[in-house]
Amino acid sequence: MAGLVAAQFPQWADRPVVRIASTGTDNVMFRLGGDLVVRLPRTAGMAWQVDTEQRWLPHVAPHLPLPVPVPLGRGVPDERFPLPWSVFGWLDGDNALDAPLAGRRDAARVLGGFVTALRGVEATGAPRSFRGGPLLARDTDVRAAIRDLAADATVDGDAATGAWEAALAAAPWVGAPTWLHGDLMPGNLLTRDGRLTAVIDFGGLGTGDPAGDLIPAWYVFDDAGRDVFRAAADVDDATWARGRGWALCLGLGAAHQFRDTNPVLAAAGRRAVSQVLARGSDC
Repeated sequence: MAGLVAAQFPQWADRPVVRIASTGTDNVMFRLGGDLVVRLPRTAGMAWQVDTEQRWLPHVAPHLPLPVPVPLGRGVPDERFPLPWSVFGWLDGDNALDAPLAGRRDAARVLGGFVTALRGVEATGAPRSFRGGPLLARDTDVRAAIRDLAADATVDGDAATGAWEAALAAAPWVGAPTWLHGDLMPGNLLTRDGRLTAVIDFGGLGTGDPAGDLIPAWYVFDDAGRDVFRAAADVDDATWARGRGWALCLGLGAAHQFRDTNPVLAAAGRRAVSQVLARGSDC
């Protein structure tokens, strides 16, 4: 890694390079000195995220109420690494997997405001988000996950199926596509002393149904925090119902896909499912 950086960014050649432990599945990260971070796609299938972040983060960042990564360099494929990659400014903090925000109403208000601000940014020419389409497109995968997780008693299959079908029955989004982060999971939220301090990992940035950015309501917060988040996110009942469906969809997917390979993400998924299915979680 040090050789890759030195070859393409000689101005940073003397900086120490340290790999960052992460439960993320799309990128590998290295600390580059004290104030930079290098992100490399794990696979060729994730390389498109580099273009998205490099092109669109400078467009949306000035309109957002929280710090987000600022691209400072774009690496190109060479004999050392065959894919494009990025250098960003380092954002300090603990991720919300390690420092949960469940009881933090102020964090819920701030994150809801972030979602609202992002939704309001001009989106002409923007790419579609990979999580900006209709829930129905996930139906086969969700039902398969419910079947398998119910078989080993990880989830209540009847309750999960009922919640999923209720989400599918919600009125669809008929407005113009709006910006959404696309992956507001706990691991992409940075905290300090119980405060939300930054949002990271914009590889899924794009436009579509804003319901896709409501997943923190169930992935991150408790009932009280959900109420605050919803008020700040300023969405109608149908969008909220679809957001609940997205949280269920992604939670089931994580609990199913990562149960043997990534216990941290699987546990986060199970928590989201339990919050969706808990009494009052749809209020």
